[in-house]
Amino acid sequence: MDFQFGLAHVWNQGDIVIKATAVLLLVMSLASWMVIIVKALDLRRYRKQAHVAINAFWHSADFAEGVDKLDKDPGNPFRNLALEGREAVAHHRNTQPQLHDTLDLSDWTTRTLRNGVDEATARMQAGLAVLASVGSTAPFIGLFGTVWGIYHALMSISAAGQATIDRVAGPIGEALIMTALGLAVAIPAVLGYNALVRGNKAVLNQLNRFAHDLHAYFVTGARVNNTDAAGATIVKIKKG
Repeated sequence: MDFQFGLAHVWNQGDIVIKATAVLLLVMSLASWMVIIVKALDLRRYRKQAHVAINAFWHSADFAEGVDKLDKDPGNPFRNLALEGREAVAHHRNTQPQLHDTLDLSDWTTRTLRNGVDEATARMQAGLAVLASVGSTAPFIGLFGTVWGIYHALMSISAAGQATIDRVAGPIGEALIMTALGLAVAIPAVLGYNALVRGNKAVLNQLNRFAHDLHAYFVTGARVNNTDAAGATIVKIKKG
């Protein structure tokens, strides 16, 4: 008797559990690849924005010119951080002169910039939970499909009353395809997650340095020169 093997045969001969498992793995794969592509494009844009923020912004004549040089993308964390810091300083200057309404400029600016960094971090990490979930669960979902397929294959062989190698190898091999599918879904998700986490970490380090420089500028009117180990040299910039 001739036997047909492969994914198509597994789908045609599988029951509702096997088909549901395969569809679930397909949906997980599509979701993970969508997240990887979208977040990779976002990361590329953030790196470009970081380069502009580090170079063009601090080589501007004043703060207003520096902000104009930043990408006007609403999702630009560097531009948003600069604008939020400027608004925080303006708010501090307009507070009433009573003791309970007057806040320390450094603490107020630090809190505002920290909130901006936290919001940018949350946006950059959005969607990574999907990759983590797919990478950790897809192998087990595929293994479940394999166990279920082997069980039904053995039951069919037992009902037929023939346990020859050709009757055993085909159904068991087809059941193992589900494990391979689970791994094929999980591996890209894990690799994409690790790559995006490393890329986001590099951008966040640059964002934190930018926030540190903005804090120094808003409080003292100068940017701390990161190339000076002693921190004594500063680059003077006019206030906008």
